[in-house]
Amino acid sequence: MTGIVHDSVDSLAALIPDGAKIVVPADYTGIAMELTRAMVRRGVRDLYMVCLPVTGLQGDMLIGAGAVKTIETSAVTLGEFGGAPRFQAAIGDGSLKIKDATCPAIHAGIQAGQKGIPYMPLRGMIGSDVLANRDDWKVAQNPFSDEEDPIVLLPAIRPDFALIHAKKADRHGNVYIGIRREVMALAGASRQTLVTVEEIVDGNLLRDDATAAGTLPALYVGGVAEARKGAWPLAFWDEYPADEAHMTSYVAAARSPEGFQDYLDQFVTGDARAAAAE
Repeated sequence: MTGIVHDSVDSLAALIPDGAKIVVPADYTGIAMELTRAMVRRGVRDLYMVCLPVTGLQGDMLIGAGAVKTIETSAVTLGEFGGAPRFQAAIGDGSLKIKDATCPAIHAGIQAGQKGIPYMPLRGMIGSDVLANRDDWKVAQNPFSDEEDPIVLLPAIRPDFALIHAKKADRHGNVYIGIRREVMALAGASRQTLVTVEEIVDGNLLRDDATAAGTLPALYVGGVAEARKGAWPLAFWDEYPADEAHMTSYVAAARSPEGFQDYLDQFVTGDARAAAAE
């Protein structure tokens, strides 16, 4: 194995220092929940969390565990399971700084980071409260128009780490992401991509015509670890569905600090996770 492939998810989590800027995708892309639990166990703090463009259980768990200082997102929601309890509590007690955004704005910032340019122009926000509360977004005149034509300039987003879960990786560190092309943007914008996968396979995914087009090259990958059912209790592609009973129980527990801590004791720092994920 190369140095990219780690023998445990905990060793992958150890690469993320306090104060790091991370970016995570939406739930349908592939959420590295096992890595998230490892980050909680490690006790990481003061993260700047960018969500492309929203987050759910992953963000709520990290916020509840005190790992996140600032979040840049267009929403934090558990979807059909309801609101995100620890996010809502952090808003109420003022322990979390929020940089409110829109879905297109975060995508545009990541695209600028991927392209290595300082900003990306975007329309549609002028006059909105979102723009009024983002002093890092600038309104400028379109230089190609002879008439008044203001446009918003969004600074590039360049995270330290992108965190994803994928189907498989080879021992060279190449990662199969399938049709989830937004992962390419995350990886291109970030200094490193940390990946958990359902399995590590032999061979070279970039040399196989069946997988090459959907493979993230090892050039963008800072570390890979195998974590079977590593997105649990969230759904992962067509590999397995969401654990609806577990999600319902999480929401009930996370409504109070005591219930959330009990949940962590049982499913994050305790031994219940592996049995529940079977």
